[in-house]
Amino acid sequence: MATRKNITGRFGSAAAGMLLATAGVSLAARQRAVDAERLRIRRLELEEAASRRRALAHQQRLHWELLSRAIDDPSLASVIDTYAHDLPAAKRRQYFYANAWYTNLYHLYRAGLVDQEELYGHARELFQNPLMREYWEASRGQRATLKQSSDEARIGRLVDGLINDLDESNTEEWWVVGTPPTP
Repeated sequence: MATRKNITGRFGSAAAGMLLATAGVSLAARQRAVDAERLRIRRLELEEAASRRRALAHQQRLHWELLSRAIDDPSLASVIDTYAHDLPAAKRRQYFYANAWYTNLYHLYRAGLVDQEELYGHARELFQNPLMREYWEASRGQRATLKQSSDEARIGRLVDGLINDLDESNTEEWWVVGTPPTP
């Protein structure tokens, strides 16, 4: 009987060892499957981000093309003109061009090529120009239609604050005016 017990114990230990080995292999296989799924999800996220960047770049090119046509042809400009009706054609063209510069800066930010602090610095320089400020004031109604929680509205408020700071500053050193947003 002692022999029999010993043999059963040996077989039981071997079976337990095989069971543990099988469980370990199964656990490792599951972990590999989980890792593979995480990698697949990450690739999809990266592909989606790349697709969004391409769409944003395409939209920016289209915006510029449409604005260029409006700048070059007053009959086309009248389609998108929301400025004062008595605005001279030359001033209207300047506003369209100013819009292109601002939109370019905004898209640089949206594409992640500049952060909010860099956007602020570029806007600080861009809005030194009196024509840019005129355009900004003339386009206030257009910005008022934006959803207040949108990035575009938030950046618009940032520029409003910057222009206010520039107007109230007592220095010729415009590059130090205002407080850039913290990242």
